[in-house]
Amino acid sequence: MAITNPDHVNAFTNGGTGGVITQVLPPWHGFGKFILVLVALSCIQNNIVAKVEKAIDQAKQFFDEPLDRKMQIDIHKTANFKGYCALLGENADPENRGDMHEAFNIGPENPNDTGTMRGLNQWPIDLPGFKAPVLDLYNSLVDLGKVIFHLFALALDLPEDFFDDKTKNAAAVMRLLHYPPQTGIVDDRVVGIGAHTDYECFTILWQDEVPALQVLNTANQWIDAKPIPGTLVLNIGDQFARWTNDIFKSTRHRVINRSGVRRYSVPLFFGTDYDVKLEASCFQLQPLFLRV
Repeated sequence: MAITNPDHVNAFTNGGTGGVITQVLPPWHGFGKFILVLVALSCIQNNIVAKVEKAIDQAKQFFDEPLDRKMQIDIHKTANFKGYCALLGENADPENRGDMHEAFNIGPENPNDTGTMRGLNQWPIDLPGFKAPVLDLYNSLVDLGKVIFHLFALALDLPEDFFDDKTKNAAAVMRLLHYPPQTGIVDDRVVGIGAHTDYECFTILWQDEVPALQVLNTANQWIDAKPIPGTLVLNIGDQFARWTNDIFKSTRHRVINRSGVRRYSVPLFFGTDYDVKLEASCFQLQPLFLRV
């Protein structure tokens, strides 16, 4: 679903969230696993489009670095798993043989925060222009995520600030992702990322113009989520599905890059603080079981 009405987007970014709820969120109820919302960026005040472009420019330089340089900041060298993840270093689908992507992970940059999965990020040593635009994009997406939580609260007939005290030190991890093209004879058990659901509350995703993302609908059909310039994809995760007793359902998805060119994307995975107790009893809406 595309939010393209400037009045709705302006209300969204200016704090006037109430009028957006009836236009945006009710269609989510009952869409099962096919839950994607495209948020128009051209009207968003913090200019995320320009920030994404700057961050991706740096990401391309980083992923073009020799492997030994990238491995200097391997995620396994830190307790909070920030830094570089190599090709085939992950496997989202246990039936597969590895995910054909490489990634750079970051979280909040706070040297005084020693909580779970927090603390300082690792940064490329030989790319002095990398840190500033990447961290700027991270902070902007976190701010956007907090506004989205306000929308969800109102949609669930809760106070608009219901999630505020539950996301003070939220589990928010951003990834810069590079999917090399897969050409020639391709092993179907090695894809960009295997079928999975995200495990946080929701994911805010920017993807470039290369078609590769697919989502599974309630008829068990894989649907292409074709990129639309100037948009973000909002994807529900397992934590929010469990918390709302499946009023909002998590989205099973995968990435297969058979385009013949490189693909880049930037997801921000947004969860609650790690010590928040999830109680579905506070959500009174009843899910609708519509099919798509």
